[in-house]
Amino acid sequence: MSRPNILILMSDEHSIRCLGYRRDHAHVEPVRTPTLDGLAASGTVYDNAYTPMPLCTPARMCFLTARDAHRCGAWSNGSILDPRYATLPGHFAAHGYETCLVGKMHFGGSLQFHGFRHRPFGDFGGAPSHQPDPLQKAGAGLTGLRTRTVDAGVTAIPEALLQEQLVARETVAFLREHAHRQPDTPWLLCASFSRPHFPLTAPQRMLDRYWPEGVTHPWVGRTGDAAEHPVTLGVRRGFQTDAIGEQEALRARAAYFACVDYLDEVLGDLLGTLERTGQLENTIIAYVSDHGEMAGEHGLWWKHTWHEAATRIPFIVQVPEQRRGALAAQRRLEPASLNDLFPTLCGLAGLPQPEEVDGLDLSAATRGASPAVPAARLVSQSPTPRWGEGSEFRVVRAGRFKYVAFRGAPELLFDVESDPREQKDLAPRATGESARALAEGRRVASEGFSWDALDAERERAQGALTARYRKRSGARGPNQFLLADGRLVEAETTLYQPVVASANPAADFDDWPRGGGGAQ
Repeated sequence: MSRPNILILMSDEHSIRCLGYRRDHAHVEPVRTPTLDGLAASGTVYDNAYTPMPLCTPARMCFLTARDAHRCGAWSNGSILDPRYATLPGHFAAHGYETCLVGKMHFGGSLQFHGFRHRPFGDFGGAPSHQPDPLQKAGAGLTGLRTRTVDAGVTAIPEALLQEQLVARETVAFLREHAHRQPDTPWLLCASFSRPHFPLTAPQRMLDRYWPEGVTHPWVGRTGDAAEHPVTLGVRRGFQTDAIGEQEALRARAAYFACVDYLDEVLGDLLGTLERTGQLENTIIAYVSDHGEMAGEHGLWWKHTWHEAATRIPFIVQVPEQRRGALAAQRRLEPASLNDLFPTLCGLAGLPQPEEVDGLDLSAATRGASPAVPAARLVSQSPTPRWGEGSEFRVVRAGRFKYVAFRGAPELLFDVESDPREQKDLAPRATGESARALAEGRRVASEGFSWDALDAERERAQGALTARYRKRSGARGPNQFLLADGRLVEAETTLYQPVVASANPAADFDDWPRGGGGAQ
């Protein structure tokens, strides 16, 4: 058989609590994700998968290079990926694949491809890649952080212009053109979506499922041994989450659930179209997210913390044999990382493994074998202080235990199987099995690693890359189209710099709102 095509579906900020196929676990929110449930039911699910760093740009830099954050310069959302590192799309392109990125990736500076040969639509301007919504913000007098929950609700953007729809349509268009022009060339395409990342807005039909009835309170409140941990308090202060009242929080949670449902609907439409056109016959499909979302758990919102809701991610790989029923679906429990996707896809496609990476080739596990996975493994970290001096952390999974080392705060140890809410810190009283896990966690977190050495490297690398690859395009909006003639044009001018045809349709049209295109 010819080499398989590869379709990577990537979302932003998708909590593992919001996946229908995990309803047999400790807690799943009442979301509706039939598309992802179907993918999981005929694929391989890595239940204990983690983000290498719970922040957008760094996580994506790790995803592309299969390197841990401190080994690929993934310091912050302003970081620039050094072109000397091999990337997933670059590696596949070098081995005969046509590669394409559709959607957001948060590339910094002037380097906007990193091995993707095609990029018809996306965030060429870097960080500001999420469509501002609603167009008239209720919380305009508040800081940017607070408007995230204040303005949660129904989208004000026509659905055809929503970022998710554009990503899906451009994905279909590229693959149809590719089938026409290069039917014998395998492809790797990453369709990268914004939702369920804020702004927490979705079509009315999605929000009505949860608001005002149907939304749940956070599974765990501000309780447990780590509730007053210095870094937990720093996250609360930094994201201003103590200012979010109960009703505001519930409405935001309802909107987050609606965003999850909407993304799943878009994915279903996309996969259905590709199935009908035969594009999935010899295609590996992967679904991952860059990091999770706290959504009120522990009194926290957003990410960039060590808690499970922020560091755990969905990770599904479906090979063609599973889709045909020739290979069984499965749930895997060994610790996995977003770093693993690059080497795993190489293994599944029969390509040489990338060199000097931290990710593991899980292709054998994806097909049902037992992989060689370390008993204790670094799965996530934040090598940059954000919540005060010493707030950097490293997360290690050692069997059922999760260990967190901080640069300047007390270490933590949880049994995340018997204590999935992370309430009991075992580090001060570890005995027997937990004491062995504590020792392993300390060893893995410190082995070949120095916080002091990292400071110097971060300072040097960030300055040099920023100076060399400074952003040169005039991109201003969230997303742009790259035209065939090479021009980069703003994609959302209709929304943010509109040419208003009528400001008062009731006065301008005699049959308004009874005629076609009436009030919405």
